[in-house]
Amino acid sequence: MPSPVTRTTLPVMTYFPPPAEELRLIDAELRQLDARRGQLLARRAWLVAALRQAAAALPPAPAAVPHTAGFPPPRTEAGAPRVQNVLLLLGGILLTVAAIAFTLVSWGHLGIAGRALVLGGVTAAVLAAPVPLLARGLRSTGEAVAGLGFALTVLDAYALHEVAFAEAGGAGYAAVAAAVLAAGWTAYGVLPRTGGLRLPLPAALAAGQLPLLLWAVAAGAGPAGLAGALLVTAACDTAVALRWAVPAVRVAAVAGAFALGGWGAVTAGWLSWTASGPAGAARAAALLLLAAGIALTAARRVADEEHAVGLAVTAGLLAVGAVGGTARSALPAMWTVPAYLACGVALLAAVRQARLPRPVRRGAALASAAVQGLAVLTAVPLVVIALLGPAGWVPRIWTGAPDGTRAAVAAGVPWPPYAGTAPLVTAVVAVVLAPAARDTARRAWALRGALGLAWATVLIVPPVLDVPYAAGLVVLGALTAGLLLAAARTRADGSPVTALVLAVVTSVALGCGALAARPATLLALAVLTALFAAASVDERLSPVTAPASLAHATALACAAGAAAGWAPQHTALPVLAVPAAAALVASRTGGTARIPVEVTGGAAALLAIGLAAPAPPVLALVLALCGVITAGAALRPDRRALGWASAALFVLAAWVRLAAWDVTAPEAYTLPATVPALVVGALRRRRDPRASSWTAYGPGLAAALLPSLAAAWADTHWLRPLLLGAAALLLTLLGARHRLQAPLVLGGTVLVLVALHELAPYLVQVTDALPRWVPPALAGLLLLAVGATYERRLRDVRRVREVLGNMN
Repeated sequence: MPSPVTRTTLPVMTYFPPPAEELRLIDAELRQLDARRGQLLARRAWLVAALRQAAAALPPAPAAVPHTAGFPPPRTEAGAPRVQNVLLLLGGILLTVAAIAFTLVSWGHLGIAGRALVLGGVTAAVLAAPVPLLARGLRSTGEAVAGLGFALTVLDAYALHEVAFAEAGGAGYAAVAAAVLAAGWTAYGVLPRTGGLRLPLPAALAAGQLPLLLWAVAAGAGPAGLAGALLVTAACDTAVALRWAVPAVRVAAVAGAFALGGWGAVTAGWLSWTASGPAGAARAAALLLLAAGIALTAARRVADEEHAVGLAVTAGLLAVGAVGGTARSALPAMWTVPAYLACGVALLAAVRQARLPRPVRRGAALASAAVQGLAVLTAVPLVVIALLGPAGWVPRIWTGAPDGTRAAVAAGVPWPPYAGTAPLVTAVVAVVLAPAARDTARRAWALRGALGLAWATVLIVPPVLDVPYAAGLVVLGALTAGLLLAAARTRADGSPVTALVLAVVTSVALGCGALAARPATLLALAVLTALFAAASVDERLSPVTAPASLAHATALACAAGAAAGWAPQHTALPVLAVPAAAALVASRTGGTARIPVEVTGGAAALLAIGLAAPAPPVLALVLALCGVITAGAALRPDRRALGWASAALFVLAAWVRLAAWDVTAPEAYTLPATVPALVVGALRRRRDPRASSWTAYGPGLAAALLPSLAAAWADTHWLRPLLLGAAALLLTLLGARHRLQAPLVLGGTVLVLVALHELAPYLVQVTDALPRWVPPALAGLLLLAVGATYERRLRDVRRVREVLGNMN
């Protein structure tokens, strides 16, 4: 078609569908594209899975095969930065060694100009080398070269001393050299071209630790001067650590501050403790206050709370050591601990300062607590003596009351020196601790601590003041009563355990201390028995106070018997009043107090039995009375099992009584136990007809038959075997009549053994009359007969066993 026609007719011939039709066509095309894309994605996933399966099936590639796509690269054991650092470190070390060797060995071969040229040129070149290295991004190499340069500067200082300053003192020259090196390395580290290096500033800080200490050594300063130099250096390190933001510099400064500051503080503390006068103590106190100021400044500026608390604790302890050491040097030796304690208590004033940061106040409180705890520890030996010392009167009972309480307490124990201020220490700490009970979170612990310290104070005051013996006992009795009253008045949500334990411990000390005199012993034990019995009215206290009252009553009964001049076996009778009282109290007591009361009563009964053991008649009476007490306790439904113990006690009492009468017939011992056992067995069979006859009658029958059987075999008369055989025959018949195994087996066995015993003389005579070959022949015939009828004999034995098995 001609071109003009096309241009004019094409706009007319072009078809433009309506919008709805065009939208339908576009949607259809998009659906086809989505379907095609889904097919392609599914094909791609299949191809990837196939390639992975094929790769897993292939053998492992050798090490020489290069890395290809789809396979993990080989593992490297050292990264490139690590290899680089190792190489640089080795290179720097080798160069440093070479420089040292040159300085020490080859130095003398060069002249003055050559030495200056070599040292200056090499050092300048090495120190200038990091500048282009940093410009090219070789920072690690620059660090290594800078380290070599610093080593060369140290060698330069040594060489300069050997050449020009050989007459100078070593310590003084080293101090100046260290200061110059520290200044030079600092300037090198802050220059614009070398500021990117990390090594110069920590190295300068390390060199800066030496000038003051070396100057003090060069000046001949004593321990105080050395400690001052160390603390000033530590203060500078602290300032750098608090103000410098570079991590490497801060770490080096913290390490220097802790090392030198700790060294200086320990030296100052030793000087304060060994100071012989106020002047020396004042110098040491100034050093300690300087160390405390450094630690306090760091505590107020440190962001981490735990570190701040630790620094504040250190500052508080150093301040206490400074002030307390000064006061110690001006006071008598016995006031040393109170002086330090007063400083520790005064430290609590910082806790109330709201303007101080919370970590600082917390650290001050912990430091004060540490000082108070150490002060209390100095009073512990005196408390131990006051508690355990009275036990020395046990082997010397009633030898006479001493003149004072100190002699009564420290019986054979050396008295601690400087014990005069121990009550003051415990009292002050108790007063300080008491206000902490207002805090609900620490109320329980504060109350226990305050109560324990108050108790310790009252306990050691009489021996410290050496009051009269009677007055010391009265104080212990009043202390016991006060502790019981405090336990009784404890709130329902509180625990009276602390007061109860202290009351029991004090009562033991009082009882032992009263053993010096007879009236004191009786009076003290009577008072303690009454006090603990009165406290047992409170159900919360009765699990402890009731057994304690019974224990003191037992001791009182023994003491009363000894005071009356009774023999031990006669003293056992009043001691039995304690188990009787325990059984009565246990029957009316519930809860957790019942078992402790019964155990205490049982222990008292065992003591009574032990006291009565040397006299069999009295022992029989004591056992019988114990059986009566146990039988009374067995009447309670929850203590029925004590009936067995009561029966055993009665049997033992009868046996002891028979032994005291020199009765040797075993039937006198067995029949009193047999009859009750058979009665009990019969009652049990009546309640439970399915009970075994061995359980019901076996113990009683065995107790009756076996001892008599043993006696019958050793008896040469005819009466005992006859009676025992008749009894065994009767039991066998009864067992067969009622189909009971125990009477049948036991009776039959005893009957056979008694018969053999009676036939034994005749069998012996027959054996003597027969030739020696007859017994073996008879035994052989018996074995042949048994072997010939083995199967029938087994059937007969099985039948007998079945018959016995059918019996009860």
